[in-house]
Amino acid sequence: MTSSNLRAGILLMTGAAIVFSTQDAMSRHLAGTYNVFMVVMIRYWFFAAFVLWIAQRQPGGLRAAVRSGYPALQIFRGVLLAAEICVMVAAFVVLGLVESHAIFAAYPLLVAALSGPVLGERVGWRRWAAIGIGFLGVLVILEPGVTVFSPAALIPVASATMFALYGLLTRFVARRDSAAVSFFWTGVSGAVVMTAAGIWFWEPMAVADWGWMGLLCICGATAHYLLIRAYEAAEASAIQPFAYLQLPFAAFLGITIFGETLRVNVLIGAGIVVLAGLFTLWRARVRGSPPAPLT
Repeated sequence: MTSSNLRAGILLMTGAAIVFSTQDAMSRHLAGTYNVFMVVMIRYWFFAAFVLWIAQRQPGGLRAAVRSGYPALQIFRGVLLAAEICVMVAAFVVLGLVESHAIFAAYPLLVAALSGPVLGERVGWRRWAAIGIGFLGVLVILEPGVTVFSPAALIPVASATMFALYGLLTRFVARRDSAAVSFFWTGVSGAVVMTAAGIWFWEPMAVADWGWMGLLCICGATAHYLLIRAYEAAEASAIQPFAYLQLPFAAFLGITIFGETLRVNVLIGAGIVVLAGLFTLWRARVRGSPPAPLT
């Protein structure tokens, strides 16, 4: 891998993190007014169209994209990701962007912790130590015993757990299926399940909010496109740490647009979580294990 490829991969991953953060801010705005299932459903309609467009441009077209060695598992992955997005958007509304992303940043630690039982990978004591330290960082954010613990804080924890499982299943199906196949099933199965759930919560949307909805859909497709190009340009293990930039970008939007506050314990806890996560990513690279994907 040349330095120019690495530089391009870093820039593309940084761009994806910025666009994902913008997408999250728009999701928070829309889900604060309309039902979460409806917002995610419309987002998935556009995402599915984007996935189909990408599949047609790949060698073999749609026929090759559909052909999976794990069709049932691919469908489950897609449904799991759709459910995770609904949970995370709900967290944005209840907790805000700052605290939701601070807690969600623990997902690489969950990937490392679950890689043993799910994939049969060996997790050494160094990564277990980093996992433990990272979870201490989550406790710093939650402040149990210091203030009255809010059950709402468990929403982004659930989202991070679901996304970690999604990432591990993505690595599992990669043993037979290409990235194009997994991308196709992620978009299509997610769109089907969200339509089945979201259509019951349809409600009229203001003209201005349809504009925000359109921008949200465009951001989603753009972010995934940048992510695909980033992984094409450079090794995932080299650029994955830059996905953490989504945390400060989302925090900036939460503070400046929605008037959220960055409490000291959240800042300290998020720093601990990110450092622990970066260490687990580095150890995974040393041991040759691919890192978890960003959605």
